[in-house]
Amino acid sequence: MKMIRLFVLFVLMFLGNLLFSQSSNVVQEVQTQSKRLKKAVDTKDESSLADSYYNIGESFFNNGNFQKSEEYYTKAKNIYEKLNDKPNIEKASRKLAKSQEKQNKISPAISNYNRAAEVSYSKSRALNSNDVTRLSVNSAEAKEEAIQNNIQLNEKEKDKGELAANYTQMADINIQQNDIPKAEVNLTNAYKISKKEAPQQALEINQKLTDFYVENKKFDKAIEAKKTVLKEDFVKENSKKQVEQIQELADIYIKKNDPKEAIDLLKKSYGIALEKGHTLEAQKSVKKLDSLYNVSENTDASVKLYRDFLGKLPDLVSKDKSLVDEKILEDTEQRIAQLEKEKQLKDELIRKKNVFNYSLIFALIVLIGLIIFIFRTLKKVQIKNKKIALQSLRREMNPHFIFNSLNSVNHFIATNNELEANQYLTKFSKLMRGVMENSTEDFIPFQQELDLLQNYLALEKTRFVDKFDYEIDVDESLNTQSLKVPGMLVQPFLENAIWHGLRYRTTKGFLNLSFEKENEQLKIIIEDNGIGIEESKKQKTEHQKTRKGRGMKNTLERIDLLNDLYKKEISCMVKDKENNSGVLVILKLNVL
Repeated sequence: MKMIRLFVLFVLMFLGNLLFSQSSNVVQEVQTQSKRLKKAVDTKDESSLADSYYNIGESFFNNGNFQKSEEYYTKAKNIYEKLNDKPNIEKASRKLAKSQEKQNKISPAISNYNRAAEVSYSKSRALNSNDVTRLSVNSAEAKEEAIQNNIQLNEKEKDKGELAANYTQMADINIQQNDIPKAEVNLTNAYKISKKEAPQQALEINQKLTDFYVENKKFDKAIEAKKTVLKEDFVKENSKKQVEQIQELADIYIKKNDPKEAIDLLKKSYGIALEKGHTLEAQKSVKKLDSLYNVSENTDASVKLYRDFLGKLPDLVSKDKSLVDEKILEDTEQRIAQLEKEKQLKDELIRKKNVFNYSLIFALIVLIGLIIFIFRTLKKVQIKNKKIALQSLRREMNPHFIFNSLNSVNHFIATNNELEANQYLTKFSKLMRGVMENSTEDFIPFQQELDLLQNYLALEKTRFVDKFDYEIDVDESLNTQSLKVPGMLVQPFLENAIWHGLRYRTTKGFLNLSFEKENEQLKIIIEDNGIGIEESKKQKTEHQKTRKGRGMKNTLERIDLLNDLYKKEISCMVKDKENNSGVLVILKLNVL
């Protein structure tokens, strides 16, 4: 007999390692959610990933596997926190706290109830805050007040699952206060509320109620409560639950010291377990029956029971879906774990890729910034150099102009014309003061430039009194006060007209300088009736031909620099008039 019992125990221990009873509904739900998890991972949908974890946690929680439910609720919550999804953070935190409370993990449960309160709206905040108070305080009255507040809130919301839990919590307080009638009433209310909405919760409440009756030696009430639950559809339709409840009823009869009724019930549970293929439940019934047979020293019945169980064990195992379900569940959870590893690897690769990309982008930004800085610096240097060159060209015009003017003074002195020399010097000094005052500016007011040109022509007229007359015309539509033009830009053209054209005429010539407005541009026309460009070249001496004139060259260089620096689109056209009747110069400036 001892050998048979040891062999059976070994077989049952082996099977016990393989079989962890799980509801087929849990297995199906986990399989369904694992597929959604894979899709969420493939599409990088963090929200769907968290939802799947939460749903798996719900399946384990509803089946009473609170350790597993805590694991998946935690995963869901962490993702919701990452997404800052406050409604779902509240939902996951609250269910996580409930799982932890079921495992008597009070401190983490309080922490999660607190987190749920932080992110929830008014009604949920009150529920979670009351649960924090219920678990934190030592006063039974404070606990009872917190639970009563939640009962009122859940009655308004018609949340029967939460309401049943509240009545169960209230019953625990009643038991602590040794208030048997109130505890009985609250547990009964909790059972009535939960049996339609949450069968697993109803079974837990029924067990608590029967335990409560047994502890208080009210065996008949405990038997009545257990028989009541055996009549419920959610038990009758689930053979595994039915076997478990019959075994629990048998335990009550054993405690009542009624072994005969207990043996009949255990035989019944054993028969159902064999028929429906519940190996672990059959094992429990065998062990309990063996224990009762030992008490009554009914060795033959015990041997017969073990032989029967061993003979039917292979068929029983083949019928037991829990073995298949457990294998499926194990494989599914392994796939989930593999998905998580793949996701971690992908996330790590993405993180490294992002670090590289961001580093590259940063380096490019720094490089571009450096290039822009260098370009701007070079641009500033170029502009500065061009301005220096422009200033140099302006200043180079002054010695050229002064030299020509001093030649004129020398001419008056040589001809003993002291009065005209003095008058010329007076006009010259006035002109030079104006030129010097404006020599630092690239653009000067039009009126100042006009005054300078009038003084210059007056000086040249003094020297070449019999050679030419001149006239200056200014378009009345021009605003001579606000308009600004390049200083001394026109003077070299006037000088060329006088010195290389008009002074070689045999008769008095004429020089016309006009300023017009044309298509939003300033048009400057310099027209003379001198000998013309070609004829002037012919009359140059060999010494003059070898010298390179700087006046016009400097002026053209100034025009190029002004266009480059200020985008004034200055254009210059110089040509002989028809029949060698003089030279026409047209300057156009975009200064209006």
